[in-house]
Amino acid sequence: MAGILAWFWNERFWLPHNVTWADLKSTDEATFPQAEDLYLALPLAFCIFMARLVFERFIAKPCALGLKIQANGPQKAQPNAILEKVFTAITKHPDEKRLEGLSKQLDWDVCTIQRWFRQRRNQEKPSTLTKFCESMWKFTFYLYTFSYGARFLKKAPWLWDTRHCWYNYPYQSLTSDLHYYYVMELAFYWSLMFSQFTDIKRKDFAIMFVHHLATIALMTFSYVNNMVRIGTLVMCLHDASDILLEASKMANYAKCQRLCDLLFVMFGLLFISTRLGLYPIWILNTTLIESWEIVGPYPSWWVFNVLLLLLQLLHSFWSYLIIRIACRAIAKGKAGKWNPLHVSKDDRSDIESSSDEEDSTPATPKSGHNNNTNGTNGTNGYLTSGVYSEEN
Repeated sequence: MAGILAWFWNERFWLPHNVTWADLKSTDEATFPQAEDLYLALPLAFCIFMARLVFERFIAKPCALGLKIQANGPQKAQPNAILEKVFTAITKHPDEKRLEGLSKQLDWDVCTIQRWFRQRRNQEKPSTLTKFCESMWKFTFYLYTFSYGARFLKKAPWLWDTRHCWYNYPYQSLTSDLHYYYVMELAFYWSLMFSQFTDIKRKDFAIMFVHHLATIALMTFSYVNNMVRIGTLVMCLHDASDILLEASKMANYAKCQRLCDLLFVMFGLLFISTRLGLYPIWILNTTLIESWEIVGPYPSWWVFNVLLLLLQLLHSFWSYLIIRIACRAIAKGKAGKWNPLHVSKDDRSDIESSSDEEDSTPATPKSGHNNNTNGTNGTNGYLTSGVYSEEN
């Protein structure tokens, strides 16, 4: 174990040339980041998760009820013992052969059975009330961390000149404000990592999982390396657009359509301008070019920048989704079918699409009714206003 730890904490990997861990030990004159400080993030993540449960129960839920958001989920499927047994014990997505067998057994047409399975799958999805509470919690936390970070950074010289992130590196003292900001953000992302398995499941679950891993790895790397100055800029930059995202989702759940559309447009513009504009021009420029000129590369420097570039790839993917939503909305607006700011379905919908008419039609035996709906006339999407549902 000692050999493994010595290999992992190899100074030639983590630190610039001629710098040792002994050089970065905290003294009475200066405090430097210590790897063991990060252990605090794990119990703090648990505390944040518990605070979230209390917040959602006693603050977010009353607010939702005050906005007349009810805990009604998707329409429930008609009780049927045979189909329920297949759903719970065999498959939630029966193939064509099984559908035909069930059709003969129940004397129902295939379309009715498909609709039953779709309604049954949607029945396990969270209600609008649950989604509103989740978004309100994230909105509140992002607003708090962004406000704290902005207040702290406006006094920091590296906000106005990013070269200060590398002057006298790595012998840059760690202030209590900077330490608090870093550990709080890291704990929050650890809590998101844990709660992702219990939160609303969406299509980009794997991508968000990679995002959380990359974010935690970035924050850990930058803290251990004492790259906390550039780390604070990255965190504050990301929190800015996340606030508008969660606000637009809350407006959508509260059926405040115009406010939702306005917030989504503001979010889209801010997201693309910061993640595709400011991030590469401001952040990647200083980590790749300015740090090379002032400090020079070393092994963990390469890892740090690869993680930042991975984050940029995720930014590009999400920006593509936002632009696709906007183009779809504009196309519908030109056709005179929809408000230019509306989109019929979120690209990360967590509720399966189905015709409104189809979902409201009770299950009918073959002999009683022939259902011709095909599930393409409408949507039961996660965000009917087209709010792109990210977690940054």
